Amino acid sequence: MTIRETVISKLHQLPESLIQEVSDFIDFIAHNYQSKIIHGQPETPLGETWSQWFKAVDDLVVTPSEPEITYLQLLLNKYRQQGLDL
Repeated sequence: MTIRETVISKLHQLPESLIQEVSDFIDFIAHNYQSKIIHGQPETPLGETWSQWFKAVDDLVVTPSEPEITYLQLLLNKYRQQGLDL
């Protein structure tokens, strides 16, 4: 028995009140699948996608901009002038 035949068999066993819910869910799945095809999103497992994202973030080089460095230096100098030991 194929998976399609198994699903159809299960559908025949459901009460009529649940058939509409199953139909709505099938529409939801079909819509998501069509959206992925239209937008060119590959069918990559979610865990693999997150791993790729974390690797990309880990490889980023973050350097503070010049105004930030200047601000920090001025702030430290002000604290030192007030007698704070940093």
